[in-house]
Amino acid sequence: MHTFEFIRPADQTAAIAAAAQSKTAQQGADVRFLGGGTTLIDLMKLNVETPARVLDINRLPLDKIEAASDGGLKIGAMVRNSDLAYHATVQKDYSVLSQAILQGASAQIRNMATVGGNLLQRTRCVYFRDTAMACNKREPSSGCPAITGHNRTLAILGASEHCIATNPSDMGVALAALEATIHIQGTKGSRAIAFGDFHLLPGNTPHRETVLEPGDLITHVTLPAPIAGSKQIYVKLRDRASYEFALASAAVVLTIASGKVTRARVAMGGVGTKPWRLPEAEAALTGKPANDATFRQAAEAALRNAKPQSENKFKIELAKRCLTYTLRTATAS
Repeated sequence: MHTFEFIRPADQTAAIAAAAQSKTAQQGADVRFLGGGTTLIDLMKLNVETPARVLDINRLPLDKIEAASDGGLKIGAMVRNSDLAYHATVQKDYSVLSQAILQGASAQIRNMATVGGNLLQRTRCVYFRDTAMACNKREPSSGCPAITGHNRTLAILGASEHCIATNPSDMGVALAALEATIHIQGTKGSRAIAFGDFHLLPGNTPHRETVLEPGDLITHVTLPAPIAGSKQIYVKLRDRASYEFALASAAVVLTIASGKVTRARVAMGGVGTKPWRLPEAEAALTGKPANDATFRQAAEAALRNAKPQSENKFKIELAKRCLTYTLRTATAS
């Protein structure tokens, strides 16, 4: 691990001002915010992240879960994952989020990890985490050996010729299905970003993972008012039952009336370069009978544009089965 300066900003304004001194908000930045540290510290130990300054924001007042004025929910960026998963309102009205969090990491990590940190969680691609290997995400223009190498767990949706790394977040998949909004405070003021617009596709700049700019601080996330009578579920398929990342996962929020799907929000994890919202599947479901034939059609639509690599073609059928099963389970409840 490289040496670094450790700073504890007195307030949010000081934190933003200190972070704004960074040259870039993406990988290679010389300033990083520290929350739970469950990703950042690991990457610093591996010398994948080498910030010159680390800003501890644990004492900033960003750790509340409270009702929003529009009937939704406001979740502070420093709320711990465990606190969010077990919050009574989340379990009652946004159960898919609670389910997703509890299927991620371990209890010890969930007790430390924060909402803001989870939004910035970085890939577990083995080439990204090994500084002896080339990686366009870690070192732009150095190459992507995963494309011709070990890629069994990597993305089949949203990848490019420069990067096929998978986003590892479980929480993010649920937030995509719930149509969350991410709120940011920076040197240019505050702004709200729809969840689907927050993470960037790799394209030819895989080192740019989000829309964050130098000095930007995630302050909170808001969820819209819950849909009465909606059926919510998160299903995660992985190589082992605990402390493992998804090969394919699905979050669905459905409303059923008279045996038909009247509203559908669907997202998947483990298959995309970011938490992957599936408007194609939603369109295939809406207005259709809530049955296996409809669910399979939605799954086919969801994976129509999948582009597998040498070792992960199996993910296409796995993802289809995952989504079909998730939809069936949601409607059976």
